Amino acid sequence: MGSFSWRPGVLAGLFFLAAGAAAAELRIGLSADVTTMDPHFVAAQPNLTAQQHVFDSLVRTDERSRPVPGIATWRTPDPLTWEFTLRKGVKFHDGSELTTGDVVFSLERPFTITGSPGGFQTYVRPIVAKEIVDRYTVRLKTAAPYGALLQDLAEVMIVSKQAAAKATGEDFDKGRAAVGTGPYRLVRFARGDRIELARHEKYWGGRLPWDRLTLLILPADPVRTAALLSGQIDAIEHVPTADIARLRKNTAFRLEQTVSWRTIFLHVDQGRDRPPGVLSKAGKPLDRNPFKDLRVRQAMSKAINRPAIAERVMEGLALPAANVVSPSVFGHDPAVKPDAYDPGGAKKLLAEAGYPDGFAVTLATPNNRYINDEQVAQTVAQMFSRIGIATKVEAMPLSVYFGRARNKDFGVALLGWGSRAADLSLRSLTAIPDAEKGYGAWNWGGYANPGLDEMVAQSLGTVDPVKREALARGASALAAREVAIIPLHYQVVTWAMRKGLTYSARTDEFTFAHHFKPQ
Repeated sequence: MGSFSWRPGVLAGLFFLAAGAAAAELRIGLSADVTTMDPHFVAAQPNLTAQQHVFDSLVRTDERSRPVPGIATWRTPDPLTWEFTLRKGVKFHDGSELTTGDVVFSLERPFTITGSPGGFQTYVRPIVAKEIVDRYTVRLKTAAPYGALLQDLAEVMIVSKQAAAKATGEDFDKGRAAVGTGPYRLVRFARGDRIELARHEKYWGGRLPWDRLTLLILPADPVRTAALLSGQIDAIEHVPTADIARLRKNTAFRLEQTVSWRTIFLHVDQGRDRPPGVLSKAGKPLDRNPFKDLRVRQAMSKAINRPAIAERVMEGLALPAANVVSPSVFGHDPAVKPDAYDPGGAKKLLAEAGYPDGFAVTLATPNNRYINDEQVAQTVAQMFSRIGIATKVEAMPLSVYFGRARNKDFGVALLGWGSRAADLSLRSLTAIPDAEKGYGAWNWGGYANPGLDEMVAQSLGTVDPVKREALARGASALAAREVAIIPLHYQVVTWAMRKGLTYSARTDEFTFAHHFKPQ
């Protein structure tokens, strides 16, 4: 929970803050910790949420995750060229004007970042040449046609070359290098506690209603809801399912909801001969990795009662999943349906694969990242155990979980993934790891199918959006047939806010203060 807890001193301070807050202050409770204000260090959504208040991108995405102009407009003179024209007069927080030099620097900076657990190189690697035409025009070249460039560039924030050229992560966290063109400027970043921001008076997007903004880090669901109910904060993201009915009945608050882009799924280790936590029921190593057998993966999928998870564990705030991306996302294939709950069929498949008595696994999960994440994992564990796969759950905070997962400490692991397109998701989640191509950065399970990778490459290499989406759907369908991952559900995401505020619910789950409007 960081430094926020139900201690009298903190409570007194927050009540004072609430009582003395001017109408032009907005206070939002975030559901996950922000680890850095460096916008090129790690592509984790909690960090991006905070950073996109301070920094802009060439391209933005709307509430349905479709690309729209950010600080630039674009055209494609040919399939290998993307020409971006900056808006004139866009000012950094220090008063200097944005130029194409800052843009080129920002697109090259991800390659200089070391020690990142999941950085931004994937998003800029397709760009093989950058040509500054003039102060406001830059041409980006790709080696081959690449249809996902706009979605990729929406993730890459533009920094001030002057401020960031020699900056460290601490320089960003202290505000010295956190000089952007975004709607707010950084005042104070207190890791684990809060982020204080002030309105950028020369923001190119026009004057915003909030003079001051505080993003409070409140990962504990009860604390976040209680802070809203008591008036200490104005809005919260990721409303706990258990609190939605109560808030909906309270006329002092309003809710905004949408189906998220985020798919919750399981990675199973298909790469190693002896994945961690996968043993016989007697606790001895198996003679082979059961997950390499498609029948075992199919059995695990059939063992999961997805409607029950959606209706009971998620209390109606989820849809059973089959695709790597949710229904609103580019490349979702509506013809791919979730596996029906079939424990008998699952047992039969296990027996055919040589495991009539099953085996034992440990299912790893975060316990403070996704909606009811630990409860979902516990439910899945019970379902696996019913078909003979004795499953125990190892739950831990996100700050511990991601590091261990990327070190491949887990044989079965739960992950939530949101993306603006199916081919982009598959590139990260199922492709054979290739740092040069930017493939497989999050392929924890070691799934490998060169045929699927080729389909993803064809899709990403198609500039025509209609043709590209057809290819992306084909790749998504193949990944489903192969059970490359085991989809569980698509989240329905909810924001709650005090009466007098409105928010345009975003399928990408981002919480942006500049999208909250007073009524």
